[in-house]
This record gives sequence, structure tokens and C-alpha cells, in this order.
Amino acid sequence: MLEDCKNALERWGGVHSLIDRWLDERRELLVDFVELKQACDIELEAVSKSRIDAFSELLMDYISAGHFEVYPQLREESKAFDDHEGLLLADKLLERLEMSTELVLDFDADYASPVRCKQHLARLPAWLDRLAKGLAERFSLEDQLIARLHAAHAPEAARTEERQI
Repeated sequence: MLEDCKNALERWGGVHSLIDRWLDERRELLVDFVELKQACDIELEAVSKSRIDAFSELLMDYISAGHFEVYPQLREESKAFDDHEGLLLADKLLERLEMSTELVLDFDADYASPVRCKQHLARLPAWLDRLAKGLAERFSLEDQLIARLHAAHAPEAARTEERQI
């Protein structure tokens, strides 16, 4: 997943500073995910609530940025370019993204309080495995969304630049 994140950053890094920042957040989330997974593998009982909270906060921030900043911006770009096919695809992809959003919200709820964290600590490795699958699919869907909208709009930007020369 981390290598795919690097490829996405290379492909779309200059499209928009919002997307740049979001892809950086994705990379940070993945690094933190791997570190938490390794900590669970080494000694699960030593994983603290604060460690889980830090990961959960990154996860929630990433999901929120997508839903409330990036996806609306991508839709606006499609509207600005009169990209009806892009908007239809965005609607389909956003609907599919809801499954992983629900997964993230369930994870956050399971580890929200010290009592719940203690109750669910033994299930943390299984939760991380579920999140890995859900996030891998989410990142793929998000990459499709970015690629489609960028690909549809990049030729127009190139034509505009040519006209200015």
C-alpha cells in the first residue's frame, strides 16, 4: 500500500495543493498504520490507548478531509469542465467509498473510551487486518476518482496554455 501511495503522489502531486496535502496525509496514515500493526505483532498488551487514539485521529482526519474537502473540490472541477461522465463516475465511486467510511467509524467507536479500548484490545490485530483491506480498496477508488477527473481536465488545461503562447 505504501508503494501505491508513492506512485499516486508522483502521478497527481502537482494537480492541486489540496490533493497534495491529502496524499501526504495518506502517506502519514499508512506509516502510522504499519507502525501500529508492528507494535501489535511485538506485544499487543503494550499498545496504549493513546497510541490507538493517535492512529484513529489520523484515520478520522484523512476520511474527513476526503469527504468534506477533496471530494467536493473534485466534483466542482468536474462541474467547471462540464464533465458529466466524471460526475457520474464520482457518484458511483463515492457510494462505494461509504463502506470503508462506515468501517472507520466503527473502528473509532470500538476504541473511543478507555473501557471500550480495554474490552477490544485483543481484537485490535483483526481490526487492523479489516482496515488494511478496507483502506486498500478506498485508496484504489480515490485514485480512480483523481485519475479520471485529472485525465479529463488535463487536456483542457494544456489547450488553454497553448492558446496563451
